[in-house]
Amino acid sequence: MNDSSWQPEPVPAGPAYDAQVGPHTRPMPIVPDAAGRDFDDREARDRGAAPDGGSPFRADTPPQEPMPSPPPPHAEHPQDSSPPPQKKRAGRDLRAAIGVGVGLGAVIFASLLIVKAVFVGVVVVAVVVGLWELTSRLQEQKGIKAPLVPLAVGGAAMVIAGYVRGAEGAWVAMALTVLAVLVWRMTEPPEDYLKDVTAGAFAAFYVPFLATFVAMLLTADDGPQRVITFLLLTVVSDTGAYAVGWRFGKTKLAPRISPGKTREGLFGAVAFAMVAGALCMEFLIDGGAWWQGLLLGLAVAVSATLGDLGESMIKRDLGIKDMGTLLPGHGGIMDRLDSLLPTAPVVWLLLAAFVGTG
Repeated sequence: MNDSSWQPEPVPAGPAYDAQVGPHTRPMPIVPDAAGRDFDDREARDRGAAPDGGSPFRADTPPQEPMPSPPPPHAEHPQDSSPPPQKKRAGRDLRAAIGVGVGLGAVIFASLLIVKAVFVGVVVVAVVVGLWELTSRLQEQKGIKAPLVPLAVGGAAMVIAGYVRGAEGAWVAMALTVLAVLVWRMTEPPEDYLKDVTAGAFAAFYVPFLATFVAMLLTADDGPQRVITFLLLTVVSDTGAYAVGWRFGKTKLAPRISPGKTREGLFGAVAFAMVAGALCMEFLIDGGAWWQGLLLGLAVAVSATLGDLGESMIKRDLGIKDMGTLLPGHGGIMDRLDSLLPTAPVVWLLLAAFVGTG
């Protein structure tokens, strides 16, 4: 339906409409219609119908055209009607984000260069804080009480066991952590027991277990270089996605999950990560080859994007924007671990396949 159907009908002029009701005006007669019912000419006039069932206008009096509406002030200058173009914005405090990112990078690289165990401690702290953020948001938004104490203790033990005993130690610590969650929750009323322990098992796998692969990367002879490669490729992938998506992004990648991500941004992540992967495998990893770096970069770009989308799905379900406010310009620790956690086992597996675990 076009807009004209919503405009009021113009009132035509003519003798049939000249009568006005007033103190000296003879009232309109009530005449019977063809069916013998009374028909009020005034009501017919108000409805725009003729009392005799014919046209409400006289044949010799054409209806008047409605007065044209004055043009809006900007009609003579149509170029002024369009709003001024707006610059794209990142949506966060970019200076704070860069400052925090540089600070975190300095702490990580310093711990890697000093003693390996110091870096393991940094991973443990990140895991415990991430678990606190996740369990807090679950309780605040959904009323789910995943036990934090056994998760934090078991998560720290999981990372240390992965560094000391490898994958076998990580799996044993994971099983014991889930068992501790089941027992710890028994000290409270049974209502929502299944929901709480299920969330606890998910948190144990999602945060500390995936983080153990970072510690396992460190156990190799060139462990610091492997960790640097893992971190560098993830950061480069995120940076490529942001830069290309911000400049050229038009086609949404997953609008229902993360409206800001575009397919063009994904292509940028893949391109940046593949180039960085080739350079890292050629110059940082002992026995690595550039073509292996291309495959590694492709896998990192995909896993980092899926990890980001996965946490976006969790945050949308919880109805929140960020997992925390600990890192200005970034959100919380979990908002920085989202792409790192699922990427760690991918990098560990591919490096083990390419150059071994020694």
